[in-house]
Amino acid sequence: MLRGGVATGVGSWPGVDPREAAATILGELTELAHLVELPARGAGADTVGRASALLVDMRFDTTPRGYRLAARPGALSRRARDLLRADLDALEEVWETSGSAGADRVIKVQSCGPLTLAAQVELPGGHRALTDRGAVRDLSESLAEGLDRHVAEIRARLGARVVLQLDEPSVNEVLEGALRGVSVLNTVRSLPAPEAEAVLDTVITAQSVPVLVHCCAEPPALDFLRGTAAAGIGFDIAAIGTKDLDSVGELLDAGKHLVLGLVPTSEPAGPVDWRTIAEPGVRLMDRLGFDRAVLGRSVTVSPACGLGNASLSWARRALALAGEVARVYADEPQALTFD
Repeated sequence: MLRGGVATGVGSWPGVDPREAAATILGELTELAHLVELPARGAGADTVGRASALLVDMRFDTTPRGYRLAARPGALSRRARDLLRADLDALEEVWETSGSAGADRVIKVQSCGPLTLAAQVELPGGHRALTDRGAVRDLSESLAEGLDRHVAEIRARLGARVVLQLDEPSVNEVLEGALRGVSVLNTVRSLPAPEAEAVLDTVITAQSVPVLVHCCAEPPALDFLRGTAAAGIGFDIAAIGTKDLDSVGELLDAGKHLVLGLVPTSEPAGPVDWRTIAEPGVRLMDRLGFDRAVLGRSVTVSPACGLGNASLSWARRALALAGEVARVYADEPQALTFD
């Protein structure tokens, strides 16, 4: 279900209207649409807060710093569930009325990954969940079960095939021990790569659908992600440097699908067209020594990251550009020339 030569979005979208967002996404991303996140709605609608609606037997509450594990369901967990339910209802309605039902289409759903969740959510005492190995285990197992149920519900509602995306923006901080504790004298030690991989794979291997991991860290932790059970890896192409090129090649050699973030998340100052967006991906394949046909087989095109902070006009343009580039990658990458 992870196909090359198609376009998708990363997750977040501007605005607060789930039906309007679903209509736009389904209209623009005809081959790999996704269930949008609308963080402008506030607590419980962002990537971390939304996880409170997905976890099994675990809930969050809010703190001045973000989210904290709660002993029982409260206003935040109810709000997160209500918002997710509204998003699913809107998607199902538009899916049926737009003629998508029964078309054997693929839908992508996103969730905060277990490493970022453990890094960003606090224990009742104020420390990050990452400082407690038992809490990390409980979070990852709860998330794994919750996502399996979430995917099953979407399958039942839409009759669609599903791809799951785990968002891990905090993975570098987790691996490097760069997270601050509750005070300047308190630090959060790094999580060794083998332990971090096991945590991530707890969620990935529990799923019955292909799983890709998106990492918007700079640079993305490509060598670490290559060792996980993820079928695909997504990252911002602008975040990789010369020293990361071999890591990209090794991902492809390992059979990983790439979701290349090629379209900027905010409108560039100068003019931009599909050729400008397509060039970095083509040059990447050339520098790595891969046949450009790989772009049509093993590369999905996306914005660099979520579009939640973009203007609505640019968000729509970004998806259109991603679609144009994906079609070129699928049809004629060998013929592309650049000045």
